[in-house]
Amino acid sequence: MSELDIIPYAPNFRDEVVKLAIAAWGPVLATTRNEVPGFVYEAFYPRGWEARQAADVASLLDSQSDMVWLALQDGVVAGFVGIRLYPKDQMGEIHFLAVSPDRQRLGVGRTLLTFAENEIRDCGMKMVMVETVGDSGHEPARRIYESLGYQQWPVARYFKPL
Repeated sequence: MSELDIIPYAPNFRDEVVKLAIAAWGPVLATTRNEVPGFVYEAFYPRGWEARQAADVASLLDSQSDMVWLALQDGVVAGFVGIRLYPKDQMGEIHFLAVSPDRQRLGVGRTLLTFAENEIRDCGMKMVMVETVGDSGHEPARRIYESLGYQQWPVARYFKPL
């Protein structure tokens, strides 16, 4: 594989980024569906997870494009990362991270995470947060976060249907 180039997001990549997100997250969210309460999954994804995730990514690209970067490899989008800043808490968040399925486990995600951490640090933040689900599909993501020194903050979320 050739070297990665990290570049700021540009609108001409919009469709490619949304498509990559859906391809990258498909296998993970299929597992999530089987491991979380059905009523919760249905509430979050009433029209299916693809529609929700595509809309969420498109919204980020349209409203906060200056906080999104692309990993290009051989001129193709290999992955992307989007961040949010919370100056009051001196914290940045890795809001979205996705790597093309054919380029996973090759260091693209690790490179994007490190890049995002540096951007967050350069904005004066003192810590970075990334959030993920505790199901088995998200296990690879949790492993990479932990390998980079992220520490899990024990959170318990409880849901009840009404």
